[in-house]
Amino acid sequence: MALIGRALLILGLLVAVYGSGASLYGARSGRREWVDSGRRSVYALAALMTAAFAILEAAFLRSDFSYTVVAAHSSTTTPTFYKAAAVWSSQEGSLLLWVWLLSLWSSLVLVLTRRRMPDIASYATAVLLGFGGFFTAMTVFFANPFATTATPPAEGAGLDPLLLHPSMMIHPPMLYSGYTLLTVPFAFAIGALVTGRLSSDWIAVTRRFALAAWLFLGIGVVLGARWSYTELGWGGYWAWDPVENAALMPWLCTTAFIHSIMIQEKRGMLKVWNASLVLASGTLAILGTFLVRSGILDSIHAFGASTLGVPFVLLIAAMVIGGIGLVIWRREELRTEARIDSLLSREAVFLLQNLVLVAMVFVIFWVTFFPLISEALTGTKVSVGPPAFRPFIVPLALVLVALSGIGPIIAWRRVTVANLRRSFTFPALAGGLTLLVLLVASGAAARPFALIMFALAAFVLATVAQELWRGVTARRAISGEAVPLALAQLVRRNRRRYGGYIVHAGLAVLLVGVAGSSSFQHSRDVMLRPGQSAIVDGYQIRYVRPTAAASAQKLSFGGVLDVSKAGHHVTTLTTTRGFYPAQDISLGELGRFFNGQSDSDVGLQAGLTRDIWTVVNPDLTPLQPLISQGDRVFGAAMVQAMRTVGRLPLAQAQQALAPLWRERDQAISELAARFVTHPWAVNFLLIVSPLVSWIWIGAIIIAAGGLIALWPVRALAPRRARSYAAGPPVAPAGLHPREGTGALVARESAGALAAREGTEALAARESAGALAAREGTGALAARESV
Repeated sequence: MALIGRALLILGLLVAVYGSGASLYGARSGRREWVDSGRRSVYALAALMTAAFAILEAAFLRSDFSYTVVAAHSSTTTPTFYKAAAVWSSQEGSLLLWVWLLSLWSSLVLVLTRRRMPDIASYATAVLLGFGGFFTAMTVFFANPFATTATPPAEGAGLDPLLLHPSMMIHPPMLYSGYTLLTVPFAFAIGALVTGRLSSDWIAVTRRFALAAWLFLGIGVVLGARWSYTELGWGGYWAWDPVENAALMPWLCTTAFIHSIMIQEKRGMLKVWNASLVLASGTLAILGTFLVRSGILDSIHAFGASTLGVPFVLLIAAMVIGGIGLVIWRREELRTEARIDSLLSREAVFLLQNLVLVAMVFVIFWVTFFPLISEALTGTKVSVGPPAFRPFIVPLALVLVALSGIGPIIAWRRVTVANLRRSFTFPALAGGLTLLVLLVASGAAARPFALIMFALAAFVLATVAQELWRGVTARRAISGEAVPLALAQLVRRNRRRYGGYIVHAGLAVLLVGVAGSSSFQHSRDVMLRPGQSAIVDGYQIRYVRPTAAASAQKLSFGGVLDVSKAGHHVTTLTTTRGFYPAQDISLGELGRFFNGQSDSDVGLQAGLTRDIWTVVNPDLTPLQPLISQGDRVFGAAMVQAMRTVGRLPLAQAQQALAPLWRERDQAISELAARFVTHPWAVNFLLIVSPLVSWIWIGAIIIAAGGLIALWPVRALAPRRARSYAAGPPVAPAGLHPREGTGALVARESAGALAAREGTEALAARESAGALAAREGTGALAARESV
């Protein structure tokens, strides 16, 4: 099967090269049959990569150690759940996953556009197949997942213990899905620039792919943070690791793109900016993939040094140079005569928001790569850490949150004083009241950045609540529906807008969690004997007793802690540190069980207001004399035993050595038991961190909002797209569309409909059966039948 898998990769490379060439030839010559052949090449690549990935996945599931990658990253004792996920824990398997996902998304977009924009789609097909060819070539020439060995080992090395976490099953595929989805808008942007068709058509086609990429990247980033918080044992969720930053940068850039394309669709503006953003997002996706695989920056997430660095650098350079060149070439066609009418308008707010997001990307890029920049300029590699990010990211985050509250309630083009008063009174009061209460009733004044974040978050949440309430109230006035049904129908009829509002609310909740947990965290690093206790933020944490467990696969040492406050029991925490046997027998037959890889099982009691978190770091030095003595005894016994069984068949030799293995396992169990029977002082990291749960709750809200915005909408009524170039649409009889900051579709059967646009309230008046509906700046979609 390995030979078949290898053949599928080679065939996939040939198909990608052919398809890319066929698409370019068809686009240049106008011959449709070549364009169709190129599109079918994408489908063929998807089928080939699906078969190849299935072969590799099956090898992991059946523990076929003749595959080098399986032997290096799995074992017979690895749970089936993690065997399935171990495919992408390796360099080779993750590259195959990358090109497989790329081929699937490429096939999907080409199916959806097979009758739309054929000229742009032809060039986009060539670009997508170019990416497919590049990554397939990586698996063929540099990182072959189907490499085999003639003498497979009886047991594999196993999965890295740090990866034995449920998010491992989802986290990498989410990130890779985000990265590969970003190649779709990148490819269509290249096609639009090459052909000169620079209207909003290519944006309309790829918007959902950009939104899906944003959603998948966001989920992947949060899952990575959760993994860090519960698995790595350092007490945090975001360490500004280079690979973490590599995933965050394209997410921020895509966020900017999703907002700025609204300006192009509404006003025909920012064409250069949007093209640049989508090209930058695609390039940053490849950069993130490169950082994981090159080993140029130290990261716990990276695969280490490899030979893949040079090809990736060449690809990134081609994307940067080609993208900049195309934008410069088409600068005249990208220019627009429209200008921002007022700084107090939604266009201005969106543009400022874009600048803030891009500034955050620049800061993260500069600080992340500063060690390489400093080494190139001075010859000295300067290390940087989280403190280097905070002076820039924190103020930018505050501005971003404020703008996410202002954007939904400020009008397009320009606003009036009356609208400002009506739209901002309630959110401003909510933010101001929150600020006042926190100043009076809490110690938040000592943390000004956190205090401002809490007030701004209240402002954003009040804005979203106001918009939802106004929309629901207007809908109920017309339809008479119950509040839950009116809310559901309101969101269903304009999922993109209200999904965005929900995302803004989730972002506010998430950043409240970040501000609270980072500004008001209390921690202590203590040495405790059983019965001793430590005080952390008013909680008394007592070390009750040690725990230990031993098996041939893992040694575990930990402790049970009792947490109380003001004399009342709060919770009981259990934390352990696991040690996995090393394969290096030079460490000693017993010593290798105590000196292999390790992982932490965190003790955590999570709550809405605070988390109590602990991890143990057992000092095994007191056991070292006994371990060394056991190594000498069993080493000598092993030498003697091997002389006796050296010429026996394997099965008989294993049977003859079984008593010795049992004695070794018994000795290890007795050593582990001494941790309990003869306890000594153990190191614990104790943390009380407020509002951490708000981070995960906010992330769930953001994901829900993203799904709502992404979900396909069935046409509820005939709609006409409003184009900046064509002017306002002509309304059908009885239908008079007007637009302020929301969309109003209203009909009146017996008389005139008067609608006021801008930032004023929309009022529909009916003369023979009196219906009045009022909307502020929220969205109202209402129909009346008489």
